[in-house]
Amino acid sequence: MAAEGDETERTVVKTFVPRYQKERWIDHADDLDMSQSEFVRTMVQAGRRGFDPDDAETEGDEGGPEEPGSADATPGGDGLEDRVLATLDSGAYRDWDELVEALTGDIESRLEDALQELQAADEVRYSGRHGGYTKVDG
Repeated sequence: MAAEGDETERTVVKTFVPRYQKERWIDHADDLDMSQSEFVRTMVQAGRRGFDPDDAETEGDEGGPEEPGSADATPGGDGLEDRVLATLDSGAYRDWDELVEALTGDIESRLEDALQELQAADEVRYSGRHGGYTKVDG
């Protein structure tokens, strides 16, 4: 078990919503070029702003709670510009490869989370015999 306050430990959160709502969320997440996990996490954090300031890890621009790493000063945009600026915030120079690594480093964990969610929802199945994942028909 990680120490209290460990911001890197991830855990699964499950919720059940009507199918039509999930489909809307999927469409909206796709429009924003976000994973479903990232979309739901961002929307929950946006909805929590101003409700419990004592629970905040950091203060957002509006003074409300904000989850580290989930800020987006360009709502509706892809947020890449904000992430580049945050990566360069240290004042150090970074070459192309360092920027690519800094901005895509979490893609494997995001993919793993997405596949776990899709498998739990019986939308994707892994087959060892076939050596990969496939979409579940039906």
